[in-house]
Amino acid sequence: METRAPVQAAPPDVLFTSSQGEIRANDLGQPIRTPACEWPLLARQIDAAMAKARAAGQVNPLLIGAFAFDPAEPSCLYVPGHVERSERCQRESGPQASNQAISVQSTPAAAEFQASVSAALDAFAQGQLAKVVLSRKLILTLHKPADPELVLARLMAQNPHAFHFSLPLDGTRRLLGASPELLLRVSGGEVFTHPLAGSARRASEPAQDEAVARDLLASRKDQHEHKLVIDEIRRVLTPHCRELAIPSSPSLMSTDTLWHLGTPIAGQLHGNEASVLSLACQLHPTPALCGYPTDLARQFIREQEPFRRALFSGIVGWCDSQGNGEWAVVIRCGVLDGHQVELFAGAGIVAGSDPAMEWAETGTKLGTMLKALGLSPEVAQ
Repeated sequence: METRAPVQAAPPDVLFTSSQGEIRANDLGQPIRTPACEWPLLARQIDAAMAKARAAGQVNPLLIGAFAFDPAEPSCLYVPGHVERSERCQRESGPQASNQAISVQSTPAAAEFQASVSAALDAFAQGQLAKVVLSRKLILTLHKPADPELVLARLMAQNPHAFHFSLPLDGTRRLLGASPELLLRVSGGEVFTHPLAGSARRASEPAQDEAVARDLLASRKDQHEHKLVIDEIRRVLTPHCRELAIPSSPSLMSTDTLWHLGTPIAGQLHGNEASVLSLACQLHPTPALCGYPTDLARQFIREQEPFRRALFSGIVGWCDSQGNGEWAVVIRCGVLDGHQVELFAGAGIVAGSDPAMEWAETGTKLGTMLKALGLSPEVAQ
């Protein structure tokens, strides 16, 4: 049965936090790995798992987990046997103990990444693409094994307003992150999304930091990148909403390392015809995570990136049997497995992008997880 209870001392198998509170889950049962592209089969599996949970006494069971960036890649979904929901609470992260990276490998390396950015600029000039998001993976071997509970506590302390997630994968691997970007929330027929696109590294000195924020807000390149995302979200959500309020221009949103352009979008759905899961799968991947047009951008990524993204830049979250829930994009994240860690970061490329600056942006984004691991952000450079 679902209960509302205080935070337990033992770490749960799954934990999500957002502005709506915390969800913790144990007794996960059999994972659902079916790719999103096999939607009819996946929907039947989800319905069957939900029905089994109701038969076991859950009044309103939850589906939790993550969808991959590529709809042909396996999902990682569960309908847990035990769920607890509570108010969001602050956690103590403890002393910021350091760690050491025995080995560090970036895939691709800087020169290869920048060559892919240049190839994207050529594609823009030829009218083939308007935007593409290129990413890299940082593969680390650590001196001391990463403690998922401690890393998550540090992420919560560093980024208290983020969407935090901790999700078991195969074997001893675990997906952890602190996403600044909510893809979609649905609650009682009300829909909300807060897409981010366009970013700049924050400065340590307040006056300089304010100047960075002003420059980002005035940047034609970043405004163009952001508009591509908003236009696509408008296209997907409008048919499902009787009301949809979209501000005419983006506003500033900050994390501990970056300024972002963001647009809060709120609306009211038509009746009960659309669930958060169906809408999230229609929105994903937005141009903020893939590019535009989506199919061409995804193909460009497959040709240029020398690794599979898997769950990175997918979506993570939960939904209930009544169509409510929330899903965030899988960024500012890593996969932890003892001494072995994989971190990911991407950059949105549009006309006017500078290859060296885009590489530096990925390094800044990797800093969130590196700091939580007790490593210097310089490791990513």
